[in-house]
Amino acid sequence: MGSSSDSVMTDAAYRLLLTCPAGLSRSQLFVDFDSRHDRKPHSNLKLEESIDEVWKQRMLANPSLYNAVKFRYGGCTTLFREGSVQETENCLCLGLTDYRTFIGTNLSPSWEQYIVATEERSHNVGEFPGHLVFPGGHSEPEELGISGHAYDDDKTFRDNLNSMISQEMFDGIIREVEEEIGVPAIYLSDPIFIGISRRVMNVRPAAFFYIKCSLSSSDILRLYSKAKDGFESTQLCTVPKSELATAASKMPGCHQGGFALYDLMLKRTNI
Repeated sequence: MGSSSDSVMTDAAYRLLLTCPAGLSRSQLFVDFDSRHDRKPHSNLKLEESIDEVWKQRMLANPSLYNAVKFRYGGCTTLFREGSVQETENCLCLGLTDYRTFIGTNLSPSWEQYIVATEERSHNVGEFPGHLVFPGGHSEPEELGISGHAYDDDKTFRDNLNSMISQEMFDGIIREVEEEIGVPAIYLSDPIFIGISRRVMNVRPAAFFYIKCSLSSSDILRLYSKAKDGFESTQLCTVPKSELATAASKMPGCHQGGFALYDLMLKRTNI
């Protein structure tokens, strides 16, 4: 299927954890949602207690922050299609965390101690305020009524839940574009998943999707002025494809990796 789950090392500020240059549609991306993929508490009690302190400090500095349940990326596995040892599918291993824990670990001054072996942004956001980034956000467990792992062990139920989470990843990015940019979904193509990049600093992973828009850049800028979540950014920049590499080089590491995934897709598909 033209994808790889091997980490791609670079000299830049990111690592490519999963590359899918041919792109994966909704029916081609699978999910394994399980508590095995949740974060494991650190053995250092003081380090664990510091999560709450970091969160409180960030809340004092930015009262607009709020906590919510989030999916946690726990890796990627390869599934073999039934009856085949050659045709494979990519499966994302997802657990649960929350925004408070992400802020208190990945964005903590002591973030490296938590590692164990086993659009220009507004200043109203939790990480990299004031930086140029690609539009995006989070797939929301609460959209599916998920607040924990208190679910039935029945295989049919689990399979259905995994399918719903996979769909939410695609629905979620459409929702984020609608809310942050103001472009209605009717003008957007169905997303194509192109891979996962991880920022070297703070080891922050991000999934990337490719979406086409049928509107002109001037129409998009006009809609942006009325976007529901426009407060999350200070401005929307439209960048010619020929200048995107230069613009991406100034982005946070995970978004630099997002451009690398986009570039791999262009070279593979000639879009």
